[in-house]
This record gives sequence, C-alpha cells and structure tokens, in this order.
Amino acid sequence: MRPCASIGAAMAASFAVCRLHMRGRGILVKGLQKVDTCLHRNIGTNVVAAQSAALRKDETDEKEGCKSLYAVQAERQEQAERSVLISCHSRTNEKKFLKHLSKHGDIKKYFFYESYGMYAVVEFANRESVASLLEEAVIPSVNHESMVPFKSRLLSLKNLGSADSTNQQSGHQCQPQATIPINELIQRLSREESIDQQITFLTEAYQLTEENSRLRFLVCSLLKDIAAAYFPECNIKPFGSSVNGFGKLGSDLDMFLDLDGISGRNTKMPKSGLSLEYQMKRANSERAVTQSTLSVIGECVDQFGPGCVGVQKILNARCPLVRFAHQPSGFQCDLTANNRVAMKSTELLYLYGVLDPRVRFLVFTVRCWARAHGITSGIPGAWITNFSLTVMVLFFLQRRSPPIIPTLDHLRDLAGPADKSVIEGNDCTFVSDISKIQLQSNTETLEKLLCEFFEFYATFAFNKMSISIRKGKEQNKPEVAPLHIQNPFETSLNVSKNVNATQLERFVALCQESSWLLQQSETNTPGSGNKGNTPTPWGLATLLLPSQVAGIKSRKKRRREPASERIKSLLESLKNNNQQKKS
Repeated sequence: MRPCASIGAAMAASFAVCRLHMRGRGILVKGLQKVDTCLHRNIGTNVVAAQSAALRKDETDEKEGCKSLYAVQAERQEQAERSVLISCHSRTNEKKFLKHLSKHGDIKKYFFYESYGMYAVVEFANRESVASLLEEAVIPSVNHESMVPFKSRLLSLKNLGSADSTNQQSGHQCQPQATIPINELIQRLSREESIDQQITFLTEAYQLTEENSRLRFLVCSLLKDIAAAYFPECNIKPFGSSVNGFGKLGSDLDMFLDLDGISGRNTKMPKSGLSLEYQMKRANSERAVTQSTLSVIGECVDQFGPGCVGVQKILNARCPLVRFAHQPSGFQCDLTANNRVAMKSTELLYLYGVLDPRVRFLVFTVRCWARAHGITSGIPGAWITNFSLTVMVLFFLQRRSPPIIPTLDHLRDLAGPADKSVIEGNDCTFVSDISKIQLQSNTETLEKLLCEFFEFYATFAFNKMSISIRKGKEQNKPEVAPLHIQNPFETSLNVSKNVNATQLERFVALCQESSWLLQQSETNTPGSGNKGNTPTPWGLATLLLPSQVAGIKSRKKRRREPASERIKSLLESLKNNNQQKKS
C-alpha cells in the first residue's frame, strides 16, 4: 500500500505561485463587485462575462502551478534532513553565527525564533555539512558522567559572543510562532475596507508560516533519528492540521510513525522459491504490534529525547499514541502508528484546499469564529471538533449552486489504478492528480459565502438529517445523535458523536446571530466612529466579539452554558472515550 503524503499547512514555498493567482483573483472579484454596484447591474454584462472566463482560466493555471502533494512532502522531508536546531544566546551575533557555521558548508536557509529561549533553524545545502558540524560538537563537560550520551541534531552554541547593542546590523528578527492576540486581530480587521479583505487578512495572520512548517518537519525528523535506532528505514511524517492546509500557528503537531517503507515488506516470492527472511517475533494482533512499538518509542523519547518532556504513553485508546511536549519548538506532540485512515483524511482536506482558495479562507474564518465563542476547544469534551467543523464547511460548499468543490464520490470516480486505496476494508480511493478535476463556474464572494454558511446551518434540519461530503447531500440519520457527520472513509462512524444537544443548540444560535450581524454590516462604513487610533469593529471583527454576539437585543437571549452543564458535558465525553477504549 502506498503511504499517504501530506504537506506543511503554510505551504508558503510551494504555493508562492498559487498565492499570486489568489491575490490577483481577489482583486479582480472586488473590482467586479464595485463595477456591478456602480452600474446597478444594468450594464457591463459583457465585461463581467469576459472577466469570469478569465477567472476560470486563473483557477486552472493555479492548480497546474501547485506542486503535487507527494512532491512537496518529499521536498520538506529532504530539507529537514539537511537541517539542525541550535539553542543560542538571545544576543548572539548573527554575522559571527553564520560565519562559524559556514565553515561546514553553504547555508541554504536559516531563521531565529523564541521558545523557552532563543533557537535557530539552519538548513545546509548538503547533508555532509550536517555531519561535519556534528563532528565538531562535544559532550558537555559539566557532570559529564551523569548525562546520557545521546547525540542528535539539537545542539547548543556556546561562547560565540554577543551582538553589539550599538550595531543595528547585528540584531536578528525572530519569526513568529504564535498568532496575534484576539484584541489586536479585531483592531486590524476593523481597518480593512471590505469583509473579503478581512477574511483574507485573518487567514494570512493565523495560518502556518513557511518557517513554522519547516520547524514541524524538522521535529519529525529529529524524532525519526530516535525511532531509527530500533526501526531502520522508518519514517515519521506530520499529518492533520500541520500539513492539510488549514493549520493555525500554535496548533498541535500530529505525527505518524510509518513503517511501510522498510525494505523487505510486501516483497514477492522469487521464482526460484528460495528466499531469505528476517527472524521476527509475533504478536496477537496488529493493534498489539502498534502498542508495543509505541511503548518502546515512547520510552526512548522519555529517556533520550532532548527537549521532550511530559511523555505519556496512551496505549489503550482507540488509536494508541504517545503524547509529549517538545520544548525547543514549543509544540505539543502526538505520535501514532498504523493510523492510515487519518493520513488519507489529511490528504483529502489538502486536495480540497488547493482546488479553490475560497475553501481555505472560509475554513480559517469559521474555525476562528468557533474558537472565539467556545464552539470548539483545545480539551476533550462535548464540543464540535475542528475536523467536524471543516467537514461542515466542505459540505456547505458542495451544496452551492453551482457547487464550488466536488463530492468525494466524484473524486473516487476520477481516480486511476495508482490511486486505489483500501484500508481495513474501507474504500479510501480518490484522485490525486489535481489537473483531472474540472470545477464548475462559481464566482461567489467570500462575504456572500460566509453569510450564507451561517444561514445554511441556522436552518439545517439537524434533528433528522446527516451530513456527508461523500454524497454531497443530506441523508437520513442512521443513529440517534444530536449531530451526525459521516466519516468520509469509515462511513459507519459519526465523527461528531461526542457533541451533545446543548452544544449543537449554541452553534445554531450563534449561526443565526452571526448571519444577522453580517447583514447589518452591509450598511456600515468601515472605520466609522473611530476614536483616536482605535477603529470601531465592523463586519468580521464584530463576529469575533463574544459579548457583541451574545448581546443582540433583536434576537432571543441565550445565556452561556452554566459551569455545571460544562462539567456534565466533559463527564459524558470521558465516559464515551472510556467505552471506545474498551471496544
């Protein structure tokens, strides 16, 4: 079975060309809106039709300009193998730093960031440079005997000298590894001239940066060095929000221990009938193998992994995992194995994200809105998860007229023989060649889509209908649950089974109120009512103010869920999780 690939969600390097198309397209759409408004839709029809045709051509060029998923995955991993992570003094002289490291070879890229101190990621042009640098490194002389002599590409730079405070050329700029505070975001959004521009700014401010994406792949590569001691030729890949195109700065790092690439697996019997094979221990089941493997890796990470703290081996969960914090990067990490369906889900979300830029913009906006109002949460409970929310956005875009993105069944029909994928009896097949997917002409603006997303789910028949992006249409609920969202691949599962009625009611109420707020924003003047340098929130900025949404007098008042109800929801979720673990 071909291992699933994924890419850094920032995708700044691979999407450089695509972003130019996206920006140009956004400007074009805004221009059309202004022309259309000024002419009161009475003239300019031919101009609009011509520009729409150009828009569709831009979309085609945009898809062709993006690298394939597998190509970007391989490129990111190769970059990580040529990189080192260095702890250094906050006043490190940048010129001396680069001069010292350049003795070992050409430096292709580097950047500084802060996380429990100052760190630098340095990518060399060749792997030999990394080997040369490691030969120079020494074991710390203090308490030498009490240290575990495990060598890694996480290094510390000592005695290089500090930057001269009077020399502005010596300073270095740290790359952000976290999103801007919500209050600052609201102010920045309030200065934009349209809701479309607000959505674009929010996405660009919150999405993973090029540097953060590189750092995620580097952490995976450092963990691979540990795992390779027991499982040579293994690989550790990021998946989920880190690589599907919808990741936010500060999000967790989900990693997958991939053992499928080890040579000798799936090898056919030679014609001679004679073959050599490894002596291997057997286990009772594939799950037992996964648990044993992760137990060993987890112990190694705990004992030998530099900067890895708080290691927990959660092996009895439905999907066994090792959880820990990687202090040098600041990431909370989850390492799993034999989680191929999740990898295919990552690949599918990535595919939808590159088909049309509006997909990513809308997902980012809805996720940020949901977090601002407590619809989603970073801890387990009865809340709607980011994955469920993303599926709801995709389903809404499939229900547009004409649809903006195709159904999963359609993507399966376009698949070739090389795309065939069946995992544990589940059909996970869909086309991987983006150029084979022909999209219908839909030029709706981001503002219109956001407003109608809220209207769509404010009136959705959750009491009897299920959401399915495989079919792209509502289906009768197969089970009794407040919210039913079909797992795209494991179709018998409900990915929102944890959501209770109270949380769903809050979601619907917020959709109703947010739709009303956006309609009011149509008559607002951006930046009106400013006092000094503080702009008045409007449009999307208003939606991110919880007190503003909750205090609309024209709507029915709904109080925030009491603490007792939240505790009850958490207990119910824990009970469901325990039942899943036992099963």
